[in-house]
Amino acid sequence: MQRITFSADPELIERARARARQHNTTLNVLFREWLREVASEPDLAAEFRDLMDRTSYVDAGRRFTRTEMNQR
Repeated sequence: MQRITFSADPELIERARARARQHNTTLNVLFREWLREVASEPDLAAEFRDLMDRTSYVDAGRRFTRTEMNQR
């Protein structure tokens, strides 16, 4: 494991430690779980660009008015 040093508000650290105790774990374990979640989140911007690339062939043939776009 690689060590990392962070700075945080002491009150937040204490609240996080209290939450860890409630879950019978440590702040270190909670942080590792959080880091794993953040690292595995999908890149939504890249997914959107991919979708736009895959649907670039779509052409409505004209521009829609604001009223038309807001109709349900």
